Amino acid sequence: MPPSRAPARFTGAKDFRARILISVLSGKPCVIRDIRVKTAARGGGDDAVGLRDYEVSLLRLIDKLTNGTRVDISEDGTAVRFDPGVVKGGRALTHECATSRGVGYYVEPTLALGLFAKKPIELTLMGVTNDDADVSVDVFRTVTLPMLKKHFGVDDGLALEVERRGCPPNGGGRVRLTLPIVKTLPTLDWCDEGLVKRVRGVTFTCKVSPQNGNRMVDAARGVLNAFIPDVYIFTDHHVGPEAGKSPGYGLSLVAETTTGCVLGADAASTACASAMSEAADLEWADDAEARVPEDVGRRVAEALVAEIQRGGVVDSTHQSLALILLAIGPEQVSRIRLGQLTPRAIETLRALKAFFGVTFHVQPEPESGTVFCSVVGVGLKNVARRST
Repeated sequence: MPPSRAPARFTGAKDFRARILISVLSGKPCVIRDIRVKTAARGGGDDAVGLRDYEVSLLRLIDKLTNGTRVDISEDGTAVRFDPGVVKGGRALTHECATSRGVGYYVEPTLALGLFAKKPIELTLMGVTNDDADVSVDVFRTVTLPMLKKHFGVDDGLALEVERRGCPPNGGGRVRLTLPIVKTLPTLDWCDEGLVKRVRGVTFTCKVSPQNGNRMVDAARGVLNAFIPDVYIFTDHHVGPEAGKSPGYGLSLVAETTTGCVLGADAASTACASAMSEAADLEWADDAEARVPEDVGRRVAEALVAEIQRGGVVDSTHQSLALILLAIGPEQVSRIRLGQLTPRAIETLRALKAFFGVTFHVQPEPESGTVFCSVVGVGLKNVARRST
């Protein structure tokens, strides 16, 4: 890293994960100051100041996946200087995630980084697999990975296996992630969202009665069958070590369209209160209370219907990842149709401009309520990948 290269500078903890991810992809250092100092000023106490444990855990994971990364954190944790290294990848990697956030918090940046690693990644993540703060591992398996395979040309060896479930507060889950490497990403013109043709889903129950899964299925079908008859939801019951360290249950749903788009929604019975209080960068963290199975089923079904109504070729939780992948694509115009941009997606656009200097052209379509986002990519290439 050339020492003369000026770092990108940010203030506050908002969208910390995307800033670190884009910093590694661009090779440009960043400085983040005044992390949660306003929280302390409002009477949050000393514990409310600075980095959270899950953010420190993310930095440790990035350090495991890269060579030459340097992280300097101030004594009170309110300032960070991050100098990215080269993504090396590797096999038989393990990481113990902080239980205050779900494994999904760590999977998303790993997916983007792993594509440009020197070697394919085989990573085992341990912690909370399903909570209300982050996208569940089921949605990553049924929505994110198919999106990468179909539209971004990432197929050979891409897999996510849930070996153990883990619910808040103690976790105990284990997920194995396998990521191939690519040379470049393709140009994308992805604007046809199609019509929903079927809905699939899976309920999980850990250390509770399996009847809770059936109750969630009945509640979800009560909402969805008013719109579409082709609804099938699997039940996944776990006992013993496979059920993790805490009881819980939840549901994830996926809507498939006639053009191959997949939209997801999920929720769990328990939420991590410490993470939910940070809800500035979460999409639909509305409470931190346990819910009965019928509430979970209805809530996820209504959330999926809302995602379909919002429009776009990806759901709201995948907007940020899709925009990042478009920005690092070839130096040609790529285009995507999204629903109303979420606050997190807007922060991602700002971070992409700060690191790469790319600006998206956003054109709204008032009739559908969607927006067309187009950009000329930076042409990021995996220079570490072997040519043979």
